[in-house]
Amino acid sequence: MIGCVIAMDSEAEILLSQTETEGISSLYGKPVYTGKAFGKEVVIVVCGVGKVNAAAGACAAISKGADVILNFGVAGGLRSNTEVAEIYAIEKAVQYDFDLTQLNGTKIGTLDGETENFISLFVPDRFDFPRRALGTGDRFNDSPDDHKLLTELGCDIREMEVGAIAEVCKYAGVPCVSVKAISDVYGTGSTTEQFKKNLKLALLNLKAHLPEILEALE
Repeated sequence: MIGCVIAMDSEAEILLSQTETEGISSLYGKPVYTGKAFGKEVVIVVCGVGKVNAAAGACAAISKGADVILNFGVAGGLRSNTEVAEIYAIEKAVQYDFDLTQLNGTKIGTLDGETENFISLFVPDRFDFPRRALGTGDRFNDSPDDHKLLTELGCDIREMEVGAIAEVCKYAGVPCVSVKAISDVYGTGSTTEQFKKNLKLALLNLKAHLPEILEALE
């Protein structure tokens, strides 16, 4: 079964509107929908924004029997290799606000007990989306310091959930897949205003590709 862990109601709605919902419940304080979408058994958890919410959502989906986790939604582009409304497959993610450097001498984002700061995600062979690296942190801003850190780490995209979902999946032994549509690009105006302006467009493009995304998860 595919477990879809989605942060915002507006993001979840593009799948829920195409899902034959068979049950609605709550787990860890998160709404959980079960049913079928495009012929696939799905459990959809609308987790809320941020890393703690995302981790709880991933745990809820896995507890409901998901054997692969899919996260999708909008995110911000950091470089010229991202375009508004375009869709990218996330091949690896790092939590750029997790820092044990002073204690362990590890790179920013390296979880305790790990040696690498990026967590690899599963990208299905049938995906035809460009691959990008993503940074996850519990903040949304236009900070030049954050942008410098993210680009130095090698991130192309930033958002607030994938790194935490990938961490849960890593330790649970469940594949984690993420696709993101770009709502804003750093350096081309206020990311907040871009987000508000482009959210609907990015989600419409993502919605059009949901059938092939779920079909690739066999």
